[in-house]
Formats: sequence, structure tokens, C-alpha cells
Amino acid sequence: MEVKARAPGKIILSGEHAVVHGSTAVAASIGLCTYVSLQVPPSNENDDRLTLQLKDMALEFSWPIGRIKEALSSLGGPFPSTPTSCSAESFKLILALIEEHNILEAKLSLASGVSAFLWLYTSILGFKPATVVVTSDLPLGSGLGSSAALCVAFSAALLACSDTVNIDMKQEGWLVFGESELELLNKWAFEGEKIIHGKPSGIDNTVSTYGNMIKFRSGNLTRIKSSMPLKMLITNTKVGRNTKALVAGVSERTLRNPDAMSSVFNAVDSISKELANVIQTPASDDLSITAKEEKLEELMEMNQGLLQCMGVSHASIETVLRTTLKYKLASKLTGAGGGGCVLTLLPTLLSGTIVDKVIAELESCGFQCLIAGIGGNGAEICFSASS
Repeated sequence: MEVKARAPGKIILSGEHAVVHGSTAVAASIGLCTYVSLQVPPSNENDDRLTLQLKDMALEFSWPIGRIKEALSSLGGPFPSTPTSCSAESFKLILALIEEHNILEAKLSLASGVSAFLWLYTSILGFKPATVVVTSDLPLGSGLGSSAALCVAFSAALLACSDTVNIDMKQEGWLVFGESELELLNKWAFEGEKIIHGKPSGIDNTVSTYGNMIKFRSGNLTRIKSSMPLKMLITNTKVGRNTKALVAGVSERTLRNPDAMSSVFNAVDSISKELANVIQTPASDDLSITAKEEKLEELMEMNQGLLQCMGVSHASIETVLRTTLKYKLASKLTGAGGGGCVLTLLPTLLSGTIVDKVIAELESCGFQCLIAGIGGNGAEICFSASS
């Protein structure tokens, strides 16, 4: 049997950085996904290994099940219905298994992702042989939630193979989990994210699990649904950034200029709330959709100006802003800033010719351009008989 799972990446539509200081922020799923295929060999086959293939990186990790059992049997899995944190001791045992593969220095950052996989696999399915293949539309480390999408897709495929969730395997096409299953899936994905990031907010995995959009403030998440189709051009500047340093920089600026920065954060809070209202209010015809898109463009531009006030823009981001402004398109950075990705709203009535011109100009600067629908489905699974 083969189970496939897919989980979307995410963008922050408004409120990044300010959310750390008590403002509202809005995040949305994007139509770019990470895919996980999990194939369990028939019991009569002699395949007794757990293999993980990271196709986009041409990397493969493989362990005899006996070796995994020997190394990790003290962890006491599987416990699929009880999401559990990976302790420091467990992490050391898992890391020892990964180190047997002699990962190249350049790929060392992958160790945390592979660790998350081994923890989720043994916790949910125990010590069974399988081949797991990962592919993704999402660029790594660019602020689009690639690690959360990976943990959600892993968890979805593993739970679908366990006896914990109730899903009709005979149904064809992509299927969604029920509400209680989604909650379990989200909790497991969060445990994976903790292995990769230490102290994640939980926003990325929640958006990837449930899809659509989320409004969040001071740890409270509210799921919201878009009433209009939204399409974005996502420009990856390919400039790496240090999120911790950028967050610290905003905090330092706030200490130096408390009154001014308080006004900035209040303004961002208002923008996020207004943006959520615009997105949720039904649009009756093309005219009202255009009016709503114009309102969103204005809110995005205002939010970008405030992010510049916080000191988190970058020369590469400004290049994208200048380029899209030439074509009267609104853009803002998404996530930490200092590089990373920039969002540009593509209005419904915008001609394809203009989009092509903008992309050509941005790509000539060395940037990567992706077009994605915003606020679509969350995690989904699909069953097929092994070929």
C-alpha cells in the first residue's frame, strides 16, 4: 500500500515582527506544497529497512529496522494518539543513527529534519519497514514554512497508516481529515517543528494543517476563511537572513524609541484587523472584487512602509518593490525580512502579459518567482495500491 500526503507552505499577509509586540497578524496557506509518499512493503517481501529519500536533494538515508529498534527501543513507541515531545536523551539517540550516514558539512542543517522524521515515524508507526519519499515546491529557508509543511506531510502520511485515524482508504483522490484528526495531526507536526526549530510559534504548522487563513495575537489563533480568490507572485530574493537577529533588532529599536514604535505596532494591528475583515467579507461581483483588491493593495503598501520603519527591509527587497511598482503592483516582504521573500498581489483582471514582464525583470536580477493561490486547502492524503 502507498499513502501520499501533501501539506501547503505559508505566508504572513500582515503583522510580522509587530506580532511579537502584541499586534495582530494574518497568515495564509499557499498553493505550493511538500509531498510525502509512504510505501509499506507487503509482509511476504524480504525488505526490512526504513528508507528516507529526499528527492530534491538527491539524498537517501536507510537503516535496517533491527538497527533502529536496537537504538531507539527505549523510547517506548508507538503512541500515535498521544503527541509527545522528543527529550534531549531521545534526540541524542536519534542523532547517533543519522551520524552513521556521514552527512556532508554543507548538508548538516538537514540533520534536524531527518531527526524529526525518525521521531515522528517511530512514535506513530513504531518499528515497521517502509520507503518514504519527499519532494517539495517550496524553497528551503526562505520563510515560506517549508519545515512545517514537511512535518505536517510526514505526520499526515504516518497517521493515515496507523489505526488512530478513521479514513476510508477505498475513496479515490485527495482526502481531508476530520476535525479531531486534524487536531492530532497538528499536535504531532508541532512536535516535529520543535525538533527543527527549538521554540516555534506553532503558526506555520497550524496554517499548513488546516489551510485557509489564521488571525493570531498574543498566542490566540483564530481560523478565518477567505471569501475571494487571491493570487500572489512570491519573489524569493535568495538572500539568507538571520531571523533571531532581525527580531532582536526590532526590539532594540523599540527600547530606543518606545513611543514611536508603539504607534507603529498599533498601526500594524489596525492594518491586520482591516485586512482580515476585507478578506472575509463576501464579494458579489467583479466590481466589488476589484474594489477589495485595491483595498488589500493599499493595506499591503502601508504594512511594508511600517516594516521599513522597523528596520527589517533589505536592498534586495527594495529592488523587488521598485520593479513591481513600475507596473502599479503592490508588494510587501513576508516573514522576517532582511532578504527572504516578497509578496505581490496579482489582481484578478491583471493581464498575463504584464505578469510575464514583471517575472522576466525580477528573474533578470537573479530572483526566483513563484505564482500561488492564497488560502487554499490544508493537509490532504491519497491512497493507492502499490505498483
